[in-house]
Amino acid sequence: MEMKLFDSELKVMSILWKEGDMTAKQISDILKAEIGWNMNTTYTVIKKCIAKGAIRREEPNFLCHALIPKEAVQEAETDELIGKLYDGSVDKLFAALLGRKKLSTEQIAKLKQIVGELDEVSK
Repeated sequence: MEMKLFDSELKVMSILWKEGDMTAKQISDILKAEIGWNMNTTYTVIKKCIAKGAIRREEPNFLCHALIPKEAVQEAETDELIGKLYDGSVDKLFAALLGRKKLSTEQIAKLKQIVGELDEVSK
């Protein structure tokens, strides 16, 4: 995914990913309640997402449909984070994440399971 979405655009996209297709008015109502955006702000951000090809607008009622999957954005954002802050090293990212707080037994077991699954795939 070559498209860069800004934090404001990700707020709109996250609603569509969570709720599915919605009208601009419905998105605006949610963002007003959650973060205090007014309708004009929300509509401006939706229009930017449309211009980037992240959202398709349909009638009636300015129905918005996400054109890019959440996973593609997560992957691109993760790649950018690793490149920018961890010199492209996944190992450094994991070391930083794991060193931040004490993990529960369940979290450690889940991480071991994930690593085990990755190890099996690579064989």
